[in-house]
Amino acid sequence: MTGLVQGYGNRQVIRGMDLVLGVGVFGLLGPNGAGKTTLFRTLATVTPPRGGSLEICGEEVLSEASVRRARRNIGYLPQDFTFFPSYSVYDFVRYCAWLRDVPEREADGATRLALEKVDLADRAKARMKSLSGGMVRRAGIASAIVGAPRLLLLDEPTVGLDPAQRLEFRSLIRSLRDVAVVLSTHLVEDVAALCDDVAVLTDGGFVFRGTPADLAGRAAADSFGDSPLERGYMAVLGQAGRAAAV
Repeated sequence: MTGLVQGYGNRQVIRGMDLVLGVGVFGLLGPNGAGKTTLFRTLATVTPPRGGSLEICGEEVLSEASVRRARRNIGYLPQDFTFFPSYSVYDFVRYCAWLRDVPEREADGATRLALEKVDLADRAKARMKSLSGGMVRRAGIASAIVGAPRLLLLDEPTVGLDPAQRLEFRSLIRSLRDVAVVLSTHLVEDVAALCDDVAVLTDGGFVFRGTPADLAGRAAADSFGDSPLERGYMAVLGQAGRAAAV
């Protein structure tokens, strides 16, 4: 995307943002209210840009037809996703495959494969309302990866997962091939474990982009945090806040 402008009502949230993504895991860090969810909704074609251009998998998103084609290549897990409580786990993931135009001849196999990848194959017939919070989250991840999307948008995907499930999630992401993954999280250890590229977003713009090692290297001696990456992240936020105040 180039020169992206996005907002709601009279409020401008993203101002002239440029972002190019390739295969790999791109980590997105930032405080609450920084614009992360707005950026995800724009990349997912849920909210049309107010300005600039958006290109998904080589095609500029300009019309309803181009949006439909783009969505076939996008897997999206919002932080707070909705589902029909009476649906079975299988039906929920199959429905999400239908929404993304996964061909009917492939949908059953794609749904079962996605459930296997998140270790929910044995709960395929269970009602969504009967699942624990962690299982609901894993069903959401299955709904995002079903049909092998080329762009995977995951907004706080490990919320509600226990430590073992988070390790399984990391293994799943590492197993993906030929996929651009955008991972938004407040857990910097997930960024350290998974991401090749990381950016810090605040006030609707990037204030840092580089490798996790680069971010850790931004830490100052008095930076707050329990790890070099946390201290680097907090240092970047602090520098951005001081610059904005000038």
